[in-house]
Amino acid sequence: MLIESTKEPAMPSPPKQPSKWRQIADRIAAQITDGVFEPGDRLPSVQAQVSAGMGATATVHRAYQALEAEGVVRTTQGSGTTVLGLEEPAPSVQTGAARLERLRRTGRPLAPRETYVNSRSSLRSVADSEIAALLGVDLYDEIVVRSRTFMRDDRATVLALNFVHMRALGPLPELLEERPSVKFRHDLYAERTGRQIVAGPERSAARLASNGELAEFGIEVPVGVPVPVLVLRTVYSDEEGPLEVWEDILRPGMWHGGSA
Repeated sequence: MLIESTKEPAMPSPPKQPSKWRQIADRIAAQITDGVFEPGDRLPSVQAQVSAGMGATATVHRAYQALEAEGVVRTTQGSGTTVLGLEEPAPSVQTGAARLERLRRTGRPLAPRETYVNSRSSLRSVADSEIAALLGVDLYDEIVVRSRTFMRDDRATVLALNFVHMRALGPLPELLEERPSVKFRHDLYAERTGRQIVAGPERSAARLASNGELAEFGIEVPVGVPVPVLVLRTVYSDEEGPLEVWEDILRPGMWHGGSA
């Protein structure tokens, strides 16, 4: 005999709210985007924000630190915190992992004053033994390679590469499309396969830039002059193993801001 359950269905958990300092940083970034604060304007001091009820001193200070790491403002001893102008390139950059975190938190894939160009996607044989090992494929196996160049104020800051295992192509035929998908592809993959994609630790290493990378950055140097770059890599996997390797090549002279 079937017995009908009288138990109420479980309600979905409410979405997790970002931390207070993150809310403050996002609010100020939105004000800058909307023109409330313009390049060169000085933001209210931390203590002024505290007095206005924005939050505790440590909370507001952390929000300002995040905005500086994201290249939105600059804090100078004795001069306060000012909004960066177009002629002032940010000293730090946002990498793939940080952009993904911001996308999930705010729905915004790009930072203020950031765009991207040269979006490409193609099938290629993997000739880099490190990438092949990270993806768990044989050297010269076919993979999907996606690339784009992130710009801030018409200045290339990051060359972003995604090396994708071929088993992702079945559930994600959009991988070969250069235009952005209607939803972030990791979410689409989870919906279509039931498997979640998780990020491994971000690894960093320095190496010399190739001629092609220097050209993409718009940097001209005499032939044979070595130019070091910082490369950040993150491996994304599902329960079957590695699925993607994200690689961010940072513009020479720039560094990872370390804050999302």
